[in-house]
Amino acid sequence: MSNYRKNSLTLIGAIGLGTGVMISAGIFALLGQVAELAGIWFPLIFIVGGIVTGFSAYSYVKMSQQYPSAGGIGMFLVKAYGKGTITASAAMLMAISMVINQSLVARTFGTYTLQIFGVESSGWLVALLAVGLLIFAFIVNISGNEFIQTFTSVVSLLKIIGLLIFATGGLWVAGFTLEPAGTGGSAEERGIASIIAAVALTILSFKGFTTITNSGSEIKNPEKNVGRAIVASISISLFVYLVIAWAVSSNLPIDRIIEAKDYSLAEAARPAFGSYGVWFTVGLAIIATVSGIIASVFAVSRMLAMLTDMSLIPHRHFGMPGRIQKHTLVYTIVLAMVLAVLFDLSRIASVGAILYLVMDMIVHWGVWKHLKKETGANTLIVGTAFLLDAIVLGAFVYVKLTSDILIVLVSLVFLILTFSGEHWFLKKQNKQ
Repeated sequence: MSNYRKNSLTLIGAIGLGTGVMISAGIFALLGQVAELAGIWFPLIFIVGGIVTGFSAYSYVKMSQQYPSAGGIGMFLVKAYGKGTITASAAMLMAISMVINQSLVARTFGTYTLQIFGVESSGWLVALLAVGLLIFAFIVNISGNEFIQTFTSVVSLLKIIGLLIFATGGLWVAGFTLEPAGTGGSAEERGIASIIAAVALTILSFKGFTTITNSGSEIKNPEKNVGRAIVASISISLFVYLVIAWAVSSNLPIDRIIEAKDYSLAEAARPAFGSYGVWFTVGLAIIATVSGIIASVFAVSRMLAMLTDMSLIPHRHFGMPGRIQKHTLVYTIVLAMVLAVLFDLSRIASVGAILYLVMDMIVHWGVWKHLKKETGANTLIVGTAFLLDAIVLGAFVYVKLTSDILIVLVSLVFLILTFSGEHWFLKKQNKQ
């Protein structure tokens, strides 16, 4: 992998990448959807999601310590399953879920930006702004690692400070009460399946830590710093999510949070700070989504390039000059654009959650079954991570089957096409 520059990312830079991805989709795009599934006590779901993610991250930390790589999860899967259909398919599911996340963040950018002008979130305007952001992310990503890590680190710090200011102000206006603002008079009781399903979306909001694993060989002292960066990113994001969720819950009835779920953070600023608070929140959303897109594109393009180098996925140059990583960057941006145009925020997030949880379970099984000795992983922790994923995925699929079966069908199509397509491609490769 001579195209990747070792030691070009510092520990702070890696944390910036992780939090850059997480604190964008997580709090701006998913907060309202989590509230819709979990009800008035939805802030607690972020704690549960953080705990589940902590168990999940253990497998990635142990593998990163043993196999630091710019291909991250792709290389981990090769070590666990070899260069076969399971490895290629699971790696592609990870890549697809990351691209889905990019389209989610891009549409969030469009939705919040329109709040400045008091314009209704019409589909074509949101899609147009989303595509513009993705083009900008492409331009930044061809500028080099040093610029990317500096940009994402500075922006991540700014948005974290800004969000904490928002949360502190919101809680101060509400008298720092832990009681939610109320139901608004028509909220329905949530069942246990719906509450567990909400955890799936919070897990999606934490999945940005995998961005760090995909830059493993480029991080200084990766055997130690990858794990440190993952733990730090999850911890910082959990704290920010929790205080923001409580601030929103304290200022806005659950019905209003659900009604404005695509821009609930901006709506929550209105009773606490008025129109200036809305503008401030929208500004934070724009900063957060821009940094999130850049960090995510940075990671997934490298992962796809490594899979291409290992002949695990098909690749065509289509006449483009330059190295493979630049080509995968183009593919990543184009697919994210298509998804951002075709799907709304809720469905993008739901499909992404399903694909990510399936991939995550494959990773845990690989560590438990094949790599526990090599990595020194604790089988009880890895087994618990697998079981928690299965419970959350089962509840989420059940809820979507009863409320929006299209999400399940689209996810199933993605899974079938990915596994069957990779099986056909690898079979063809072996015959050559």
